[in-house]
Amino acid sequence: MTKSIDTSIYAAVSEAIRAEAQRILSDGTVTAIVGYAAARRKGSAQPIVISSADDAAKLIFTPACVNNLAVYLTKAKKEIPKKGKVGIVVKGCDLKALSGLMGESQLKREDLYLIGVPCAGVLASTVQPATELTSDSIAPKCTECDAQLPGGCDFVPPQAPLTPGQTRKYAAEIARLEALTPAERWAYWKEQFSKCIKCYACRQVCPFCFCEQCLCDRNKPQMVDTTPRPAGNTAWHIVRAMHLAGRCAGCAECERVCPMDIPLNLLNRKMAKELKELYDYEAGFEVNDKGPLNSYTEKDDQSFIK
Repeated sequence: MTKSIDTSIYAAVSEAIRAEAQRILSDGTVTAIVGYAAARRKGSAQPIVISSADDAAKLIFTPACVNNLAVYLTKAKKEIPKKGKVGIVVKGCDLKALSGLMGESQLKREDLYLIGVPCAGVLASTVQPATELTSDSIAPKCTECDAQLPGGCDFVPPQAPLTPGQTRKYAAEIARLEALTPAERWAYWKEQFSKCIKCYACRQVCPFCFCEQCLCDRNKPQMVDTTPRPAGNTAWHIVRAMHLAGRCAGCAECERVCPMDIPLNLLNRKMAKELKELYDYEAGFEVNDKGPLNSYTEKDDQSFIK
């Protein structure tokens, strides 16, 4: 049964974001703000960078605001000023990404002004932008979200969101795959990876893929076959999953932009589940300089050692 999700707070949230943006740009608190604005297509939204208080009126927050804006602080975007504090509009999953980047010394908290938005969910990539947010149209990642109200921000509108309260879609799919035999699971992922065309959209949209040269682009020595063939595809996705283990914020941008509909966030959620069970660790709002895969304690599980 399809259930509507209350997004009536989004209009008030948009107004609050505009007012705060105008204030901090006018008084010089920030030199620029990364946020969302209406796009050409009816009901759609797109990232925007503004540096003038007059442009604050362009900022919005709607169910179509799907992008994780944290990537704009890590990809050397020309629109982002190199000096001064930068404001950024963040959903809960976006803030987790920023916390991870701070822990990896890619960003400094004192250089950012965080504008948190209460979020009851955004639209799935498979639906039209102007679609009403419902239990059918909501992005699967939002059914797993435990951070509808970002904490630790410099500004958060006072409106509290309603919890979506949907079936945890990734958890259900992970349970289904775990019930299969190892051979059946391997066959499932081989089929998924075989669809990959090596466009690297997943890498380009991920805040944690910030290396100036990706290991998988190197040819002396070549670590991963760059052609879209089965062996290279499998290596690419396994390497990427391991690199994101304990880091992934669950924003699901990789899955959203994949033109071949590979369930990349499903793989990331499975890795997150393993990290939680093995090391009682999960990515969150806490800034950690080391995750479980690049640190060691005597309490670590060593059952894999034969």
